Amino acid sequence: MPTATPVTPASINGVNINTAEEKLSADELRQRACSELLRQAALAKGLLPASDLASGDGIMSEAASHAIDTLLEQTIVTPDPSDDECRRHYAAHQASYSTGERVNARHILFAVTDGVDIVALRKRAETTLLDVRCHDGSEDKFALAASTQSNCPSGGEGGNLGWLSAADCAPEFAKEIFGHAEVGVLPRLVHSRFGFHVVEVLARQPGVDQPFDAVRGAVIMAMHQKAYVTALRHYLQQLAAEAAIVGIDLETADTPLLQ
Repeated sequence: MPTATPVTPASINGVNINTAEEKLSADELRQRACSELLRQAALAKGLLPASDLASGDGIMSEAASHAIDTLLEQTIVTPDPSDDECRRHYAAHQASYSTGERVNARHILFAVTDGVDIVALRKRAETTLLDVRCHDGSEDKFALAASTQSNCPSGGEGGNLGWLSAADCAPEFAKEIFGHAEVGVLPRLVHSRFGFHVVEVLARQPGVDQPFDAVRGAVIMAMHQKAYVTALRHYLQQLAAEAAIVGIDLETADTPLLQ
């Protein structure tokens, strides 16, 4: 009986970040790679003792996590935005600072669970998205697909989630649903910590716009976060350019570290 060809572990500067037996998605592998780049940078700066070794399973030591936090505090510095910059950001994203917006939605959840084939799961979700967007309206294909494919209890109700506020949703889900004008089946999969969602917005109730002075603090925080993510991405790109990387493509690194 033929044996499976072992997978060569990915590595950063000769340090393996996974085992030959692990089946990781590209995103999971990139996350580990970014974490290992930062751990090695902390070692190089003397923030972590040389006795700290990479585990190879993605679980860092407490000392390594603390050292990376210290490294980023020392390295990633974001200036305070000016009042004009804040006002321009507010004007461009005013819907994000309204209150009371509600969305009536339904979804089909393709849940990411331990051991699931992420690529195959995404293909199933994309096929379903195409199917429910392209039907002729003679039957409620969305409700049928939800009842047969969704991994959410709402599948028994045709995927109905009812009226939602942003506080009712995971932040990454809310970001894709609220602050937009789209109604109908969204033309893209919505990614969340739970998996891939095919989403239909049935109706929207707009929120009430808040004056700039009332949300100035939130605007400043949002701009700091955006600047921090940009600076962190550039820092990781710099570390990657100086490292010997095997088995990972970091060119499109949009990992959880950068979200």
